[in-house]
Amino acid sequence: MVATLTDAKREAIATKLADMRAIQNLAIANEEQFLQECGDSEIRDRLESMLEDDRKNLGILETSITQYGIQSKPKEKIQKFVQHAQEMMGSSDLSLYEKMAQHELLKHGQVISGLVVHKSAQIAGPDVEKAIAPLNAINFENRAHQEKLKGMLEYLGTQELTGQEPDQSIWAKVQDGLAALTGVFGSAVTQGSDQSDMNIQTIIRMDHDKVKTLISEIEKSDDPQKIQEYFGQLYKDLLVHTEAEEQVVYLSVRPFYGESDTRELFDEHSELKTLMNEMKAMSPTSAEFKGKLAQVKEIVGDHTRQEESTMFLAISNNCSMEQQENLASEFKNTKKQIETSLSANS
Repeated sequence: MVATLTDAKREAIATKLADMRAIQNLAIANEEQFLQECGDSEIRDRLESMLEDDRKNLGILETSITQYGIQSKPKEKIQKFVQHAQEMMGSSDLSLYEKMAQHELLKHGQVISGLVVHKSAQIAGPDVEKAIAPLNAINFENRAHQEKLKGMLEYLGTQELTGQEPDQSIWAKVQDGLAALTGVFGSAVTQGSDQSDMNIQTIIRMDHDKVKTLISEIEKSDDPQKIQEYFGQLYKDLLVHTEAEEQVVYLSVRPFYGESDTRELFDEHSELKTLMNEMKAMSPTSAEFKGKLAQVKEIVGDHTRQEESTMFLAISNNCSMEQQENLASEFKNTKKQIETSLSANS
């Protein structure tokens, strides 16, 4: 039988993503604090732009974590670090320059964490790479923020030491730094779309792609350990996806999609859940396991084709863009709740 649905590598990546989420929230709180303390219009404009980016990036990070499929808590030392940083940023003992210098270091840490997660994803599996791909855009923007912060620190530091504003050419240097970054990273910033406001069709299709990737990896592997890792994630992803669809999507579309077609989708979910629970009790290298996997693949193929054709069309024809985005938000929140419950009980 499949020994466990939990893989240490995937759990470790989940914790690192939770750490990044905690630090992202800290960055937002810092920038809100800086805006309260800063009276310089040039600096305020740049801080407001950075804050807008970071709020958007928090949404992208939340989506990536939900698509990753494992909800975790930040490490205790990260929680303590955040608490200490908040106390320091709220203190009058440090100047704005000194606080923003610490903030620049925070941004650097986020960049490194993002890179480490991507390198780890290459080891963990293609499904992990697919789920966290949007982090590329966040990494790019954090590096861009570092360049902007260097300019702001030079400006504020000169003011603090001399009482006078530095030469305005400082902002040209910042732009040169950003241009150099764009040359290094190419179009990374445009490749990761703002996934905080995607529609329901997009997020369901992302789930489908990840499930098909996991099935493909199980099919082509003869390594019991790798099969166990991939099956564990497939089991959890399908459980979370089907439960969230039934609670949110199917109940919403039934009035205009029709009772018969909606019931067919429910029935296919039931079939999948039965098969996956049967597979849990089998040896991952047995012919019986492979046979059940073939049945799962066939049902997933038929099910996703129906959803991505007729159901998606029905949603487009009967729901406004705002309704489609609201449905996506509700679906993601429900997935997050289910994932959190699974993590607590695992």
